Amino acid sequence: MKTVAIVGVGLIGGSFALALRASGFGGKIIGVSSPEAVRAAIERGVIDEALPLAEAAPLADLIYLARSIEGILSVLDALDQYVKPGTLITDAGSTKVAICARAQEKIRRGRFVGGHPMAGKEARGAAEAEASLFRGRPYILTSACPELERLIAGFGARVEIMPPGDHDVLVALTSHLPQLISTALAASIGTEPDAARVAGPAAMDLTRLALSPYDIWRDIFATNAPNIDAALGVFIARLESLRDELRSPRIAREFENAAAAARRLRGTR
Repeated sequence: MKTVAIVGVGLIGGSFALALRASGFGGKIIGVSSPEAVRAAIERGVIDEALPLAEAAPLADLIYLARSIEGILSVLDALDQYVKPGTLITDAGSTKVAICARAQEKIRRGRFVGGHPMAGKEARGAAEAEASLFRGRPYILTSACPELERLIAGFGARVEIMPPGDHDVLVALTSHLPQLISTALAASIGTEPDAARVAGPAAMDLTRLALSPYDIWRDIFATNAPNIDAALGVFIARLESLRDELRSPRIAREFENAAAAARRLRGTR
């Protein structure tokens, strides 16, 4: 692999480029993005040059789509006409069913493997990109691809392979639901003017995700609404159960079960 094109040189696309370089990739990295984004990426050394999609895609051995979900869908509509036969194409979209269905419909010359790095932060743009962003984090692929698996493992990420539908169900619980919980909590705390005077680490930690801008989440809600609705139902039912047991010793069992689940999430027993 000699040339990589990154479509969307922001936090994730920029971090992918930096992780590539850190893992030993010595080829050319081309950025396809807005003038402001590619200028920032070139200044940081994230990419070597910027080109339009129609010029970058024919040069690339790997194309990494790191735009919004709707942006990825739009690129997939046009991409196949530009790529060399056999070009590996992957993405970083936060939902997978819609993207993989569009790729199956539109991509003929290239090889598409859906992807989703479970990493990020509230800040955006290539200026915030980090070579270590994926290290120690799950990185989902929707089908086996030894070439891509080796590349991602070289970033220090943990590759997990699962079908698009399974991915969307699970991230509704582990990613999309936490965002909505944080948003609701911050909004609730915000109704009390004096709350900030006594807010400690718990409030700061649990409202961190509420800092995320809505435009990142708009496409996620649009493409994964049924699974998110189901996850909200599970969570609301659990809250109601805690509410019912608030004055009962039975609530201790809820704490024990939750602590055990939290330890499993953290890889401890």
